[in-house]
Amino acid sequence: MPEHHQLIIIGSGPAGLTAALYAARANLNPVVFEGVQPGGQLTITTEVENFPGFPKGIQGPELMELMREQAQRFGAKSIYKNVTKVDLSGKPFRLWSEEIEHTADSLIVATGATAKWLGIPSEKTYMGYGVSACATCDGFFFKGLEVVVVGGGDTAVEEATFLTKFATKVTIVHRRDQLRASKIMQEKAKENPRIAFAWDSVIEEIIGKDDHGKKAVTGIRLRNVKTGQESILKTDGVFMGIGHKPNTDLFVGQLEMDSVGYLVTKDRSTRTSVAGVFAAGDVADSVYRQAISAAGTGCMAAIDVERWLESRHA
Repeated sequence: MPEHHQLIIIGSGPAGLTAALYAARANLNPVVFEGVQPGGQLTITTEVENFPGFPKGIQGPELMELMREQAQRFGAKSIYKNVTKVDLSGKPFRLWSEEIEHTADSLIVATGATAKWLGIPSEKTYMGYGVSACATCDGFFFKGLEVVVVGGGDTAVEEATFLTKFATKVTIVHRRDQLRASKIMQEKAKENPRIAFAWDSVIEEIIGKDDHGKKAVTGIRLRNVKTGQESILKTDGVFMGIGHKPNTDLFVGQLEMDSVGYLVTKDRSTRTSVAGVFAAGDVADSVYRQAISAAGTGCMAAIDVERWLESRHA
């Protein structure tokens, strides 16, 4: 017989662990499938300075460990495995992890979204040390410095425009000779004196230094896709503006999604298209993508679950 739970939470970022905390305090005995990278994207973030309650900042992994510890204090249980298959066609819901089946009365999906990266080795080397996929998270660290944004769509232009609040110069690196962003966004970027462009170019390598463990980006090696010519551009930071992919492959054909794959929630709640399934965090948020907003929707999802379960037994 599969192990049965009142509530299963898939995902262990700020959304999943906040949901676990609230659900545990409501005596729902939540089980959190944390996956093989517990803590989500914050585990690859160094300094977090914009999460309330930590005036001196906190390391991303430490913040997630504190959240986990708080949820477990009230009875949340963590399983450090991936969910590999789900069946939401009937009640109870069925989930599998490494061929082991679990069933649940309710489900919170907090699987997050993954930033799209270039896929070059040097990118991983300096991730969190000058390489970022979140301007609103990390822009402050580049006050008075020069940075690069990769991409040509609305995401890249929005990131670049935001970064001009801090950086003295923002160079948009795009593999084509014109932006794909909406016309109004293009005009806004081209009129901004702090934004420059490296057209027809791709990043071949992110260059940096490592001074006794203190890593820092110092530049990028660019290749012109039309001429093949390479050049070095000095920069203090590299921001990826090529979009995010919501981690929703498990739910294709089972939950309603938008054209990109983000889960669609109903009526200013965390309810999805299947009764008893709720979504929290970046998996349903293409706009804000912040740790604090993810945590807020985690709280909402737990409350929505509690009320939904109560209504079934009323």
